[in-house]
Amino acid sequence: MKSLFSRLPALAALAAIALAVVSAPPASSAQAHTYEMRTYYAMPGKLDDLKKRFREHTVEIFNRHHMKSVGYWEPQDNKENYLVYILEHPSKEEGLKNWKEFSSDPEWQTVSKASEVNGKLVDHVVRVWLDSLDFSAIK
Repeated sequence: MKSLFSRLPALAALAAIALAVVSAPPASSAQAHTYEMRTYYAMPGKLDDLKKRFREHTVEIFNRHHMKSVGYWEPQDNKENYLVYILEHPSKEEGLKNWKEFSSDPEWQTVSKASEVNGKLVDHVVRVWLDSLDFSAIK
């Protein structure tokens, strides 16, 4: 019969596994982040002006309002005249709050008006809220 001392490593390993299982968050725990994908359909001839506004002003103002840019894209064959970007937020609620603050930012209001002095830049926007899946590289 083996002594208790010879079984200690196995008992310690079982205890560690049991502790890890008990202390692990439940599978249904809240997402660490949520993502917002926005597609901006530009008015005819205005896509370059829209990209310029993002490049020179919008991204910086987003940063001040805790709206983390994940990336910005334009299709290679852009027949529909649009750009897509993704923002990261702690939650959808925080994202909506950040958008409200962004929209009322005096600098944004000035930039937006100035950039549209020769006409609207955006025809319409499509917004989708996304949660990353457990097998995604972004979690």
